[in-house]
Order: sequence, then C-alpha cells, then structure tokens
Amino acid sequence: MTERRFFPSLRAAALFAGFLALAGCSGTVPPALVGDGPAPGNSASQTSRPPAPSVPASQATFAFEPFVGVPGNTADSLSRRIGEEAKAQGLTIVRRIGAPATYRVKGHLSAVGDNSSSTIIYVFDVYDANGNRLHRFSGQETSSKTSGDPWTGVEGDALDLIAKRTVMALQSWLTRAPD
Repeated sequence: MTERRFFPSLRAAALFAGFLALAGCSGTVPPALVGDGPAPGNSASQTSRPPAPSVPASQATFAFEPFVGVPGNTADSLSRRIGEEAKAQGLTIVRRIGAPATYRVKGHLSAVGDNSSSTIIYVFDVYDANGNRLHRFSGQETSSKTSGDPWTGVEGDALDLIAKRTVMALQSWLTRAPD
C-alpha cells in the first residue's frame, strides 16, 4: 500500500522536474511554464499572442532541429511521424540538415513514468531565419505501457498524437489572422 501512495507523489515531483528541465533548455523560464507567450526580449505584454508568420502559409517551410532529451530511436520515429503527418496535411518540411527554411523548429521532450504509465512532455519553439523565437506550443501525451525507463514505455500511439498535434499547431499558427 505504501508503494502505491509513494508513486503518485514521485510522479508529480518528476513532472515538475521535467518542466523545470525544459524551462532551462531555452535559457529563460517559459511563460506559465509552457504556453504561447511572447518570445524572450519581445516588448509585448505576457498576454499578447505571438507575431503572425511573415510569409503566406503556402510558401512557408520548416526545418526541425534534432530533438533534445529524446533517445535516438524514439527521435527517429517521432521525426518520421511528423514528416508523414506534415505531408498528409500539406505542410512543407525541409529534411536536409542545414537546408534553408523559412522557420526552424526546436523540440524539447521529457518522459516520466510510474508503475502504470509513461508521460511525454513536449515543448516546441519556432524560430525565424534570424534566430528570433516567434511561437511556442507544448503539451503532453500518456502511454499506458511502462518500465524502468519511461522512454521504453512510449507507444506509437503517443508519438502519432504528438506528431498530429505538432503539425496542427504549426498550421494553426501559420493560418491565423495578424493582430
């Protein structure tokens, strides 16, 4: 019985530690831990929306940087799934390393687990060609499998959902009306 009570507390502490670790990846604490706050150094208030994309959605290209915090096999699988979803939804992904792209996307992911599931926490930042962060989106997905290493409990379904939500978030940002 004591074991079951201990794991929820451990899971909450691990989730909080994951958020703190992700916050440290960008050098600044993300607004409200994760969300759509303005880019660092932006003079806009914390409640304003990120700037609208600078090019029409039909001309935008995205290059994903290598994911931070993800084991290689899981990163490869997630990358492939994002590419497949982007193609299906008409979003242009540039696949060559160092290739020119309108926007660069940096993903920071963390996994935590307990005796019943694994949870992936993700934060994606979109940068322009000058390195200015324009947009941030985040979320989490839970997988019902688990083991000692939370990444080994991550199922394809969770990666599929992250891929779909990533492409949807990018499309939503691309097609929103300017302020």
